[in-house]
Amino acid sequence: MRSIEISAKSVEEALQEGILQLGVRKDNVKVDVLSEASTGLFKILSNKPARVKLTVIQEPVELIKNFLQEILRLIGLEGQVKVVKEEEDSLHVEIRGNRMGVLIGKRGNTLNALQYLCNVVLSRNFYEQKRRVLLDVENYRVRREKSLEQLAENMAGKARRTNREVSLEPMTSQERRIIHLALKNNKDVETYSKGEEPFRKVIITPRQP
Repeated sequence: MRSIEISAKSVEEALQEGILQLGVRKDNVKVDVLSEASTGLFKILSNKPARVKLTVIQEPVELIKNFLQEILRLIGLEGQVKVVKEEEDSLHVEIRGNRMGVLIGKRGNTLNALQYLCNVVLSRNFYEQKRRVLLDVENYRVRREKSLEQLAENMAGKARRTNREVSLEPMTSQERRIIHLALKNNKDVETYSKGEEPFRKVIITPRQP
């Protein structure tokens, strides 16, 4: 666990400075007061600053794992929460277990909502945290990615045959990115996104000769 020692004019000032340096919420640190501030006798001797030690209670990985385990407990499911990859800008988390379909929902809507909550929890507890939680349940996102890539190819074929734009259903930014990447090198069509969240969708349009 990360910990730092801070000196300041008062315990409260030292606490605030430590929280800023750690980039965490006040309730996510353990505070040990090493010494109180004191004033020298008759102001002749030097003032003694307050000194505190701050230790982070839950780091990002532990925080997200505990949050998801509590979600599972509250809805009566038994599953394993595992961080499968840590990158500079993302934290890949996976849940495995029985009866996990309830966590996925129709077309991944529940999974997307749960992923959103994970990111809210992370940003509220670590306000300088730049990483984003990417959550998957029972490899759903891998299966969904393959399905979207196939959809992209099919709809590109339709746009080419009819020589007309094809509008896909609203998707999350993650899913839209899969469509764009799948058709990035397609010489017959091009793609762009249209609309406002959460109804933003991908448009596939034939390339003009």
